[in-house]
Amino acid sequence: MSQERDITKEIEEFKNENFKRTSQAEENRQKENQAAIQIQSWFRGCKVRAYLSHLHKKATIIQKIWWGFTARAHFRQIVKEAYFIMKMNFYNEMAVRIQCRWRGFFVRKYIHNYCARKRYLEGVCMKNEQVRRELDEFAEFRRRERESLEMVKEQKAKVFQAHRLHHLLSTEQ
Repeated sequence: MSQERDITKEIEEFKNENFKRTSQAEENRQKENQAAIQIQSWFRGCKVRAYLSHLHKKATIIQKIWWGFTARAHFRQIVKEAYFIMKMNFYNEMAVRIQCRWRGFFVRKYIHNYCARKRYLEGVCMKNEQVRRELDEFAEFRRRERESLEMVKEQKAKVFQAHRLHHLLSTEQ
């Protein structure tokens, strides 16, 4: 019996200890559950942030490739336009040279006669010299005319002065 009592006592102690442990575990279970949830959410957050960082890096790479592609295409277009403009300027310049040579040839061949033009220019030079001589003569004529008018004016002024002061001639001082 004592053995039975000991076993019952041990069973009771075991039950009590089991109850204590179970109740303590029950109390800690809520805290542990919250801690596990927090750890899991932290871990999931780390995974999501790592995945978002990975996506961000990949998006950056895609954007970089796209912007490089569009920039190269734009640059090719600009170079193509510049080359076209350069060719057109060259062709225009060559066309101007050809037109200049053709017009010069045509004018010299069919429109202007060198000898006739030379005679015309000599005639213009001679006419120019004749007009200059006539202008110089006219200027000289005008100068003499002005001088004679000034002399007449001075004569009139002297006569007028003598007429005004004639009474002073007879008086002695």
